Formats: sequence, C-alpha cells, structure tokens
Amino acid sequence: MVGELLVTKSSPSPFLLKTYMLVDDPATDHVVSWNAAGTGFVVWQPAEFARDLLPTLFKHSNFSSFVRQLNTYGFRKVATSRWEFCNERFHKGHKEVLCQIRRRKSWANKAQPVTQTLKESDEDQRSSSTNSLSSGYNILMDENHKLKNENKVLCSELWSMRKKCKELLDLVSMYATSSSNKEEEDDQRPKLFGVRLEVHGDKERKRKRIEEVSESARRILLSVNANK
Repeated sequence: MVGELLVTKSSPSPFLLKTYMLVDDPATDHVVSWNAAGTGFVVWQPAEFARDLLPTLFKHSNFSSFVRQLNTYGFRKVATSRWEFCNERFHKGHKEVLCQIRRRKSWANKAQPVTQTLKESDEDQRSSSTNSLSSGYNILMDENHKLKNENKVLCSELWSMRKKCKELLDLVSMYATSSSNKEEEDDQRPKLFGVRLEVHGDKERKRKRIEEVSESARRILLSVNANK
C-alpha cells in the first residue's frame, strides 16, 4: 500500500509529460524549444505548433486552451515579444521534478494525495475531449470550403459544355438554312400560282437531303469533341 502511494505521488500530470516531450524534441526546435538557459521554453511558431504538434499528443489544435492549461500549472509568460513560459520546476534535463508541479485548485479543501494525480489526469482528458470537438468542427468547415470550390469548378465545366452544345445547334441550323436556300435556288420544278409542283423523285430527294444534314451534324459533333 505504501509503495502504491509513493508511485502515485511521483507520477507527473499527463499534461506536463506531454508538454515536456514536445519541448524536448530537437526535431521541432524551429517551432518550440527550450530557452537559452533551459529554464523555460519558447513557442516560436504558434500557428504551426497548434496545427501540427498539439494534435499528436493532446488530440486538439487549440493554442489558447494549451496556454490556459499552462496557467493552471503555475507557468508564467515571461516575455512580451514572444510566447515564452517558465516554471521553477520545469527545466531542461530535470524531468524527474515534474511530479512536484501541481495544478492550482479553486476550492479551499485540497484533495487527498493518493487521488490527486488521478483527478488531474481525468480533468486533462475532459479538456482534451472538449477541444477535440472544436478541432472536428474546424475540419468540417475546411471540407465544406473544399466542396464549394469543387462545385464551382463543376458549374464552370457544365456552363462550357452547354455553350458548346448551343454552338453546335447554331451551326446545324445555319447549315440547314443555307442548304435549304441553295436547294430552292436550284429547284427547276414548274410553279403553279407560286407553288412548286410535285414531280417524280421529290420524296427520294428529300430523304437524301435529311440524311445529308444528319451526317453533317454528326461530323460537327465529332469535331467539337476532338477539340476538347
């Protein structure tokens, strides 16, 4: 029982462990790193830190929430021109003293030492869950924006196809009108009171003319498709 009590008391908060891991990773020093003295850390790129690093351990991308969590553990912002935070027990190379950092309580009665760490962990998880909802909302908004852009592209392509179809119909109509006028000029059938008289072979000639117009329309359509 005594051994379990000591292990529980010496376990740092998950929030502190995760923060230490982010700061101590040399691969991301351009985003977050220890200060020159190793007595605090600096978030050099808050936007990249929130977007790329926070979700890897905290399941959210809310930088303001992260700062509020730091404040509850006694961290202080010590610079006005950059996001630099310090805590007297959060130093480079001294991970073993993280267990001495405690979350500030708003109530007078302190929790029992045996259950204190468990409660802190539960509060961290609830905070992460709330912030994950906010992150999910942001993802949905991004997806909605992408869908709107794709819809604009599709509408533009549809308008272009409609325009080509109209041009095709205009060409067919113009061709049919021109052919009809030429046929009228070449028609040598006699007239009676201004009306052409039907003669043998007229029906066959009309059928062939319809086939010619249809074939011309098909060729024009193939030409439009070939130029896409």
